[in-house]
Amino acid sequence: METLPFFTPEEKKEFFTKYRLLLRNLYSFLEKDDISKMKNLMKQVVAKECYGRDKNGINGLLRNIDTALIATTEIGLKRTSVLALLLYRPVYKGVITNEEVKELFGEDITLMIQRLLRTSDLYARNTAVNSENFHHLLLSFAEDVRVILIMIADRLCMMRLGKKLSEDDRIRLATEAAYLYAPLSHRMGLYKIKSELEDLSLKYIDRKQFDYIKQKLNETKRSRDAYIARFIAPLKEKLEQAGFKFEIKGRTKSIHSINNKLKKQKVDFENIYDLFAIRVVLDTPLEKERSDCWQVYSIVTDMYQPNPKRLKDWISIPKSNGYESLHITVMGPENKWVEVQIRTKRMDEIAEKGLAAHWRYKGVKAEKGLDEFMNTVRAALEAKDSNPLDLMKDFRMDLYKDEIYVFTPTGELIKLAKGATVLDFAFAIHSQLGCKCVSAKVNGKNVPIKYELNNGDTVSIVTSPTQSPKRDWLNFVVTSKARVRIKQALREEMAKMVDFAKEMLQRRFKNRKIDMEEASLMRYIKKKGYKTVTDFYVDIAEERLDPNVIIDEYLDLIRKETEQQEHLVARSAEEFVTTTEAEEIATNKDVLVIDKNLTGIEYKLAKCCNPIYGDEVFGFVSTQGIKIHRMDCPNAQEMFSRFGYRIIRAKWSGKGDNGYIVTLRVVGRDDIAIVTNITSVIGKETNVSLRSLHIDSVDGLFQGNFTVQVRDTTTLNQLTKKLKTVKGVKNVERLNT
Repeated sequence: METLPFFTPEEKKEFFTKYRLLLRNLYSFLEKDDISKMKNLMKQVVAKECYGRDKNGINGLLRNIDTALIATTEIGLKRTSVLALLLYRPVYKGVITNEEVKELFGEDITLMIQRLLRTSDLYARNTAVNSENFHHLLLSFAEDVRVILIMIADRLCMMRLGKKLSEDDRIRLATEAAYLYAPLSHRMGLYKIKSELEDLSLKYIDRKQFDYIKQKLNETKRSRDAYIARFIAPLKEKLEQAGFKFEIKGRTKSIHSINNKLKKQKVDFENIYDLFAIRVVLDTPLEKERSDCWQVYSIVTDMYQPNPKRLKDWISIPKSNGYESLHITVMGPENKWVEVQIRTKRMDEIAEKGLAAHWRYKGVKAEKGLDEFMNTVRAALEAKDSNPLDLMKDFRMDLYKDEIYVFTPTGELIKLAKGATVLDFAFAIHSQLGCKCVSAKVNGKNVPIKYELNNGDTVSIVTSPTQSPKRDWLNFVVTSKARVRIKQALREEMAKMVDFAKEMLQRRFKNRKIDMEEASLMRYIKKKGYKTVTDFYVDIAEERLDPNVIIDEYLDLIRKETEQQEHLVARSAEEFVTTTEAEEIATNKDVLVIDKNLTGIEYKLAKCCNPIYGDEVFGFVSTQGIKIHRMDCPNAQEMFSRFGYRIIRAKWSGKGDNGYIVTLRVVGRDDIAIVTNITSVIGKETNVSLRSLHIDSVDGLFQGNFTVQVRDTTTLNQLTKKLKTVKGVKNVERLNT
């Protein structure tokens, strides 16, 4: 196969054009000799093939330059971020060391590279985001938000290169962008990037729908442009008469946004009235921003009838990601509703470049919202024993939430996610207040902790010293801060219960003058079917187990074991049976013993019944070798009756420690919380991991297929038993395939 040169002629031309543009953007922020040092270093790095093409043929250096341009021109990052981005791969590949980077460019860039290295699994674009590397991503995020901004730039770069990717990589990248990076961009205030990521994701995942909306937009473009011109002309004249310096334009809504409206409103394309918005951007001094925006509002509403229910004032109270704008919906010509957005140039730049633009306007409001958000992220990471799957779910919940604004009794404004309850409000004020909350007074009226708050509510929390967090609280809180604190409190409460139960059991043993042997107690706990010692002690603390009954059963177990031992000692030597070498090997490994004494032979687990360690199994000699089936396999009866001569006996030996894939079908009442509760149960189980899930709901009935990796049948049976206790679950069954 012919190897491509480092640059094709087209790539070489493209690279130098973009390189010069990058230098122009960064020139005033670079230090003396940065450019010459970087040139020398790049020559050295390229010579060592550090920036080779990836499996899709994309040139690594060109991709980095593209990402750096997005980071500077579209996000607003400067020297430290861009140099760290360009030097990340050479350090990752070991071509240069951190010490060399530090000597050439300083400690800040070295530190940034280290934070990027921490997210290397994600950054290398090898796999889609998962719960484990998501935790590493958040750690870097909590230290320096620029890491996330660089990763957003990289994902946008890759999405734009989507045509060059394989189908599998393109779908995986699009799914990841829609699931995580578009919501992150939204939370960081990067609305333009968020829209592009969403549109490209829809294009790669559902091309037919994307093309349909795009074609419809193209078909209606002429009439839409004509309508926008008719709407703008008289407004432009009035604003000029009032002496404003401004820019006014029409903006068509994103394809993804229109697609959401089609699905949500269940209407035809022709029936969507708000396909576009008019944006008025004022060039006005900082001190006159608010008054000028409201003056423009007055001019617009004098000309066109406003809809008071659709006024959104994010100038008086900016969004927590820094977004500031005044949105109104008015009745335009031909009795059509039109959204008008009023903002200043500063506000517009913040809306386009999000957080990075804030650093240009230091001292300007809206930094507080980011600080609060980052504190929530850090608190979630600091929570002991936090489940990465839960963390990922809770964090993502906060990314896309609309906001409501409520007040404390003293008039302090608190921002919460839409749908937040009294309990969310209490935890937003202080963790202890949340833990002791029993009810609240909202606008002077008594309400329960589940009460959903509305914009403008004044909330006063009522507490009780005897109150403590309950597990069902997790079903109605919506903010990640509340969820993290409740889970932390429940873990601490459980630890106290375990210590209390352990001490009580030891005291009972002592009172009855019985020596408690740890090893014997562990065997007793295992025999009782407990997966963990903690579960055993929790049952004692919650009085599901009687300590006196435990002691009696423990003594009975000791007596039986002693008798068994005596019986073994008394047995004749003639009864001793030697084991084969194969069986001795089998006792140490998770293998199958085939036909009494054969191990180490090649076999496969049949896909028609997916046997796992602990199932009763048999071997079937096929043309593809030995296939292992469950005794209750749907095909077992036919195999035994027609091909009995091919059947060989098989049994498990050793330990089931490799993990087996099983699909469980869960049927229950259709409720938004049921999936969260089921995945929470799966996430808490040791030796169990969730691989995938597929959900359907019909006529109020929920049906989900949860594919899990388990150790053996004991693990599976315990998981099934626990899933059946989840509120709303009616049936749990294991599927053959």
